[in-house]
Amino acid sequence: MRVLGIDPGSRITGYGLVEQHGSRLVHLDNGAVFTDKAKDFPDRLRLIFEGLSRVIAEYAPDAVAVEDVYVSENVRAALKLGQARGAAIAAAVHAGLPVFEYTASQVKQAVVGQGRAGKEQVQKMVKALLGLPEIAQADASDAVAVAICHINSYQLRLQAGPAVATSRRASSWRNYRP
Repeated sequence: MRVLGIDPGSRITGYGLVEQHGSRLVHLDNGAVFTDKAKDFPDRLRLIFEGLSRVIAEYAPDAVAVEDVYVSENVRAALKLGQARGAAIAAAVHAGLPVFEYTASQVKQAVVGQGRAGKEQVQKMVKALLGLPEIAQADASDAVAVAICHINSYQLRLQAGPAVATSRRASSWRNYRP
């Protein structure tokens, strides 16, 4: 299974590709889509959509895992993050890929074993799990963690049975048709 993990952001959207080979996880690529803060926001959303569409076309993942919106005290920032997340999800849906959503605490739990782990702990564990010396971009590291979370979670759902393996959260984009 090849999974594209996405850590959405309106300025930097991280992505990471992880493939499962038996019980081994293999890092394929990671990076980020950068947008210029000076550009109009709709144009930045287009850049996110196009950048992730190129990654999807190049690597042909089997599934896309996206980190859910973290709502902070800054409502405006949360709304922009939600729109960037929407552009990322739209790129996946446009390519006909299933989209799975995970909260930050679910990602931390799946990767580190604790839902309240710090960013540094997650980054260290990502590097350890994949045997990487470094991941240059923090958003890319988070995206790789989202991909790992999906692979681990999907395996647990498979053990529970096929109906559970294909189910997604109620807020899934499964029924969306462009």
